[in-house]
Amino acid sequence: MKKNIKPAQGKLGILIPGLGAVATTLIAGVEAVRKGISQPIGSVTQMGTIRLGKRTENRRPKIKDFVPLANLNDIVFGGWDVYSDNVYEAATNAAVLESALLSKIKTELEAIVPMKAAFDKNYAKNLIGTHIKQGTRYELAQQVIADIQNFKEANGCDRIVLVWCGSTEIYYEASDVHSTLEKFEQGLKDDNKLISPSMIYAYAALKQGIPFANGAPNLTVDIPALIELAKITETPIAGKDFKTGQTLMKTILAPGLAARALGVNGWFSDNILGNRDGLVLDDPDNFKTKEVSKLGVLEDIFKPEDNPELYGNIYHKIRINYYPPHGDNKESWDNIDIFGWLGYKMQIKINFLCRDSILAAPIALDLALFCDLAKRANMSGVQEWLSFYLKSPQTAPGLHAENDIFKQLIKLENTLRHMMGEDLITHLGLDYYEELAEAK
Repeated sequence: MKKNIKPAQGKLGILIPGLGAVATTLIAGVEAVRKGISQPIGSVTQMGTIRLGKRTENRRPKIKDFVPLANLNDIVFGGWDVYSDNVYEAATNAAVLESALLSKIKTELEAIVPMKAAFDKNYAKNLIGTHIKQGTRYELAQQVIADIQNFKEANGCDRIVLVWCGSTEIYYEASDVHSTLEKFEQGLKDDNKLISPSMIYAYAALKQGIPFANGAPNLTVDIPALIELAKITETPIAGKDFKTGQTLMKTILAPGLAARALGVNGWFSDNILGNRDGLVLDDPDNFKTKEVSKLGVLEDIFKPEDNPELYGNIYHKIRINYYPPHGDNKESWDNIDIFGWLGYKMQIKINFLCRDSILAAPIALDLALFCDLAKRANMSGVQEWLSFYLKSPQTAPGLHAENDIFKQLIKLENTLRHMMGEDLITHLGLDYYEELAEAK
């Protein structure tokens, strides 16, 4: 497969719907790294290593040196937002990064001005958009397509990827208009209100063969119509919902409890955050979308139907509270009631004081780079190997998601090995000892 991967030549445009806290933290971070001010910590593509061959070979290159990823110096950023602030102003308002850092990259950030957003207030009722496009769903899609083409030409980009960093949209389930590409395109022309803004961006990208990754829990590229379009245009898609904060902790801890066959009676999760995401999630309809995304993680890991004695009666409760004084500094509390040998009860308590956008920014970068790699490697449709980054991983229809972060990492690394013609690693390890026995 290695010979079939097109090289990462020229510029890669990363276009982002939603130039808020996550997106501006990502852009500012890449600019800081390019200037040698900081390091891309948290980015697996930049800092992570991968084992190749047997352990005795001692081959562990950095991932960026193993697979042909776009270089950070070849990236051009752009995007859309419901507010007209340039990226420096938006980053300052988000208050994630210190002003001393932002001042060192002010010129680069000020040069990135958002395009008007495709926006429908019904999907994010707590936002008041002042920098928005006008028109029907079809007209909005055509405007976004034109935006992408104009950006590519103006910036001399060879390739484009889109990563949704916009707000969480309200919860709803797929309906007839989402069932086929033909019905979806007719729905655009009919200005069907069941087509969300995120779907408009996804359609505009996929129609042009541009990869799309969904960083929010919205129903977006996980509808039959857009999956069909991705197959037709041979385009990678990935989703959904960046795995940060509390859910990251769950996908690390829950597999350990399950591996040791320890029971869980209850898992209570509470969050407080005060950024734009918190404001949007303060509406019950938007919170429902996030809740469904977060609730599925434990069920997929513990599989209560297979282990009723251990997890059949688990009570899983999630709360998200909007608390403006915290800004982007999200705080999560978890109380976990577990039981062990002979049913004796124990507890685990976690208080994670995290920075939401600091954790999400490198995920957005990695998804963009890996989606671009997948496109150049002729990999189209759902990219389940990118589940490592996502709370509610998209899979093929009828296939259960794998939420165990350690199994997700094995899948990701083996996919990269497969791409590059390296042996897959099972971690069985018996061959080392068989060789020792034969040597005697």
